[in-house]
Amino acid sequence: MGKPTNIQISGSKHAVSVPPDMLQEFTGIVRLIKRSQQRAVQAVNTALITLYWNVGKYISHRIETSAWGEKTVSTLADYIRENEPALKGFDRRGLYRMKQFYDTYAHLSAIVSPMATQLLVIENESNEIVSPMVTQFGFDDIEATVLTKISWSHHLIIMSRGKTDEEREFYMRLCIKENYSKRELDRQISAGYFERTILGNAKLSPAIKEIYANAGDCFKDNYVLEFVGLPDSHGENDLQKGLIFRLRDFILELGKDFLFIGEEYKVQVGNSDFYIDLLFYHRELRCLVAFELKTDKFKPEHLGQLNFYLEALDRDVRKSHENPSIGILLCKDSDTAVVEYALSRTLSPTMVSEYQTRLPDKKLLQQKLHELFNQNV
Repeated sequence: MGKPTNIQISGSKHAVSVPPDMLQEFTGIVRLIKRSQQRAVQAVNTALITLYWNVGKYISHRIETSAWGEKTVSTLADYIRENEPALKGFDRRGLYRMKQFYDTYAHLSAIVSPMATQLLVIENESNEIVSPMVTQFGFDDIEATVLTKISWSHHLIIMSRGKTDEEREFYMRLCIKENYSKRELDRQISAGYFERTILGNAKLSPAIKEIYANAGDCFKDNYVLEFVGLPDSHGENDLQKGLIFRLRDFILELGKDFLFIGEEYKVQVGNSDFYIDLLFYHRELRCLVAFELKTDKFKPEHLGQLNFYLEALDRDVRKSHENPSIGILLCKDSDTAVVEYALSRTLSPTMVSEYQTRLPDKKLLQQKLHELFNQNV
């Protein structure tokens, strides 16, 4: 039996020869390093957010009790700048943002609970006199709250653009779940993700409701595809190519549990070939998701084609450990009553969603949301 051949691993400059029996160990070490780096970054972020919270709390309480005037914060900022120039972010604007951070969330038990209050321990290595007011002030340990799970930059976006406590908490938890970058978070707010989620009423078939109890949380009744840059008049081929070209943005709109499998995915039935516009896999639901694109108004006969594709996927493509495939008909327009009638008799896990190629009118969405809340009061 011959000696195992080393595996060539190509890097940015040189190829590294690794013995096969060592590859798994090396990979494990790399994973360990990356996990430790992630923990270190999270630990730094937790400490930073906790610091900003407590600085904001202290300023808020001192102003509220009239112990400090408005100019005191500016004087504090000047003092820090002159005496500790290495401390960045503590100018007047930064200090007031910390106060805003505390004032925004301090009253929300759903966000700050559980939160233990403990005294801040100040190390006085130089034996200098430390203000009793500071040492006796009750500082908060917010490590166990959702506040420390996202970065300060994310908090600034949410605080500046969120209009209500519910909206801010929604985006905070969404950032944690989807691991959004700042750009992605900003886009989702512009696309009215919160309003569309609250107002949404996903058009699901009885089968999908029965098989997937939480399907309504994984899919939308309306998708915003402004990133494709299509004119109002466009064809299905234009839409498909645009989505593939901007696949990262499309998955952002769908949700990061979607994994792309292929476009024009071929299924063979008998002697005929058929092609599914877009095929994805959903990690949480553990199933294939077929998208059929229609640039016209929904028609009941569209479901027949989609049902046929799902049958082919389940018989010939789906693996034994996977759940039944889901079909999504993505249309430019639809009549709610027609969709309801068409879905009520279908035996396949399907749904009908609309898409739009422009960012929604946020003011209109907020008005509809306000009307919905008033109806429920």
